[in-house]
Amino acid sequence: MHSKPLDMKKFRYIILCLVGLLTAQMGWAQSKSEQQILNELKVYVDSIKVLRQRLDSVNKLNDSLRQETADDGRYYRLFAPATFYHSGANKALSLHPKTGDEVTDAIDEAMLNLYLKRPDLVRNTETHLRKVGSVREDVNTEVKQHVELVDQTAPEPEEPQIVPTGIMVTKPNFWTFKGDGFLQFLQNYVSGNWYKGGESSYSAVGAVTLEMNYNDKDKYTWENKLEMKLGIQTFRSDTVHKFKTNNDILRFTSKLGMQASKKWYYSLQFLAYTQFAKGYKSNDPKVYSDFFSPFDLNIGIGMEYKVNALNGRLTGTLNFLPLAYNLRYVGRSALFDAFGTKGKHALHEMGAQFTGDVKWNIADQVTWKSRLYAFTAYTRALLEWENQIEFKVTKYISANLFLYPRFDDSAKRDDEHGYWQFQEYSSLGLSYNF
Repeated sequence: MHSKPLDMKKFRYIILCLVGLLTAQMGWAQSKSEQQILNELKVYVDSIKVLRQRLDSVNKLNDSLRQETADDGRYYRLFAPATFYHSGANKALSLHPKTGDEVTDAIDEAMLNLYLKRPDLVRNTETHLRKVGSVREDVNTEVKQHVELVDQTAPEPEEPQIVPTGIMVTKPNFWTFKGDGFLQFLQNYVSGNWYKGGESSYSAVGAVTLEMNYNDKDKYTWENKLEMKLGIQTFRSDTVHKFKTNNDILRFTSKLGMQASKKWYYSLQFLAYTQFAKGYKSNDPKVYSDFFSPFDLNIGIGMEYKVNALNGRLTGTLNFLPLAYNLRYVGRSALFDAFGTKGKHALHEMGAQFTGDVKWNIADQVTWKSRLYAFTAYTRALLEWENQIEFKVTKYISANLFLYPRFDDSAKRDDEHGYWQFQEYSSLGLSYNF
């Protein structure tokens, strides 16, 4: 079978028709796209204008709200999420829709207009808000604080945290150290033409007392006291001596006690005393006493009584030593007879002894210290009673009155005073206790 040859002329017409149809279709589609874009652009411009108007309205409303009041809660409904409130609908259905409050009526009217035109924007209702408790009725009223008075209670103590700690036991210290001292002066001036006569004099006295005591608070005590006192004076009429001593004591006392009852102790006492310098009399070169001339050493055994009376204002000790040994030593041979050593340097004696040492705080500024010492060897007797009355002026300034009667029948008898001797002085100066 032979095929019929294709008519090229007809085929050309067909191709041209197809190309024309395709070109027309593409032009129509292109014109439709441009029209759609123009329409959308017009809608977008219109929406921008509407949005601009709304923004201007909101700004004007905000300005108006700021001018009226910044704290008026009635405007809250306009800006909060859209909620259906009953007041707008109630007013629309009421015979008397106006309340007299223009702002509230305008807000209810605006909200009702929103409910009718755009119900799709309403997301909540007043009924639901009341159920959850978020509707406030007091937004337009004054807020007052209601304070209830209640009894104040103490805060509960915090329980301390228990922290494990180590226990350290330290050995108690039974030793105590204390002392006192003073440096005082006395001056007396009399002119050479004074109508009653007299003589100028200058004197000074210094003293230091140190104590170091042991007490185990149970049975044993050991008390140690060192007393040092030196006084000097000068007189114009004394052409032999520029200075002379008028008070000279160097004394050490040590007592070992073992408790027998509450206030009584078995006691062993050691007492040693002498002086610092040579002793003179006015316009007399003779030496009447010196260091270790004499020197007395006394050891006694007996009982001691602890004094504590007048609510602790009177304290001290009383030592009764029925068995005592006394050694007297005189270094200067020229003073053997003056101190009764019978031509020898040393004299040994057995006898009895009593020592009383008390302190009485009469007042806050007045203190009396008294020491009574007695020794008898059955052939001679010695009694010394030292009294010091201190008047506190300030913490560091005080005045002292010193009274010292003494009885010694081993010395040479005086025609006026017998075996009694007496010394007295008063002074004012510095004092310190530690």
